[in-house]
Amino acid sequence: MTDNPALLALLDVQAHDTKLDQLHHLHESLPAREQRDGAANALADTERSLAAESVTRDDLARQQKRVDDEVELLKEKRAGYDTKLYSGTVTSPGELQDLQKEIDALSRRISLLEDNEIEIMEQVEPVEARLVELEATVEQRRAVLADAELRLTASEAEVLADIDAEVALRASSLEPVPAELLAEYQALRGGRGGIGVARLVGAQCGGCHLTLSAMEAARMRKLPAGEVAHCEECGRILVP
Repeated sequence: MTDNPALLALLDVQAHDTKLDQLHHLHESLPAREQRDGAANALADTERSLAAESVTRDDLARQQKRVDDEVELLKEKRAGYDTKLYSGTVTSPGELQDLQKEIDALSRRISLLEDNEIEIMEQVEPVEARLVELEATVEQRRAVLADAELRLTASEAEVLADIDAEVALRASSLEPVPAELLAEYQALRGGRGGIGVARLVGAQCGGCHLTLSAMEAARMRKLPAGEVAHCEECGRILVP
């Protein structure tokens, strides 16, 4: 087993980097984040439903107002004909008959519009009920989201504290590692699943787990102190 301080320190750096990779993955895949995202999506869905029902309610309100306005105009017009009919200013039987026909036609139109208004009001009632229910659900889901945000913040803070501690430990492990060796390790680590250096265990590479020839394993164990061994299969730095 080697006593090269630079290689032993590099193994420590690898251990800290592996731990940091795990912590960063944990940070990105926290159950609390999934719960927060689920709560946010549920709230967004309910808010969209609320907005759609509000549009329906507003459209019905506009329809009802148009009917109301038309009814009022027709009633004013009918009242004018009534006044004229009974004012005594019209004496011609034919003209009086025409006035009565106009009044009757207006009354029929008003009756139809009022029936239409009742139908609109009947449509409004369930929409209003759904709006009340959706507004309550929105408030409930906002509270759920707020709670999920708090739990996520706490979970993130815990993981970030672990990351900071691991970064500090890694920094102290770096001191004995020469810059060239560190650069080679980082280049290897970037293209080999995060593992740039590994132990030679017997004749097996601790990085790719393939078995080297007995001759190659023996050669690595006899390398001079300043020479770095590499796995002939994966190219990682090997520490005998």
